[in-house]
Amino acid sequence: MSKLKLFGLVSKRWHKYSSYRGIQGPIKPNLVKRNLGAIYPEHKWYSDVTEFKLKGQKTYLSPIIDGCTQEIIAYTISRSPNLKQTMDMLRQAWLKHPGLNGLVFHTDRGWQYQHPQCQAWLKDHGIDQSMSRKGNSLDDGLMEGFFGILKREMFYGFEQSFKNITVLEEAIRRYITYYNTKRIKTKLKGLTPLEYRELVLSQNLLNCPNFGVHINVTRFF
Repeated sequence: MSKLKLFGLVSKRWHKYSSYRGIQGPIKPNLVKRNLGAIYPEHKWYSDVTEFKLKGQKTYLSPIIDGCTQEIIAYTISRSPNLKQTMDMLRQAWLKHPGLNGLVFHTDRGWQYQHPQCQAWLKDHGIDQSMSRKGNSLDDGLMEGFFGILKREMFYGFEQSFKNITVLEEAIRRYITYYNTKRIKTKLKGLTPLEYRELVLSQNLLNCPNFGVHINVTRFF
């Protein structure tokens, strides 16, 4: 953490950005029901949007976190929390991990996740969409936990160190790389998220030679 000048000295309570705009499309059932973990990667993914305010400007981070490895699978940063940001994130994730049939993608009831384009894309890629109950952040605990770590360790208390919003956005990108590759977690057996992925995959391949083999029948954008 010292290499990135991340000390986490200040803890603030922030106002959570909400993308909920009422019922604008089909509401999907909650397939997770607070059972946030997963025994192998690409079984459960979680996503949400968080807002950063700096010197009168705003930027938005939309990441995907894996329920098994707790790594950030993909993310987009945008000055506007629009549908393109969400779709670009999904496409980025699919390019890295194309075999997603049977994956559960869990979010809150934000308008972008209710949008027909988003729901159609998930269905076309064999992904089961799941949504939290309205106003219940516990269902999004894994993603909310990451946002809390991120902001405590590189943003709150350090706002004056960022010259402008562009510098902040680059710092967020560096932090996510650090989080995936350098930051160890007790819950991951003292490993980083990417190290834990390698461990889980190696153990499952030994126990089940066909583990991780998916039939991907749709390859649409």
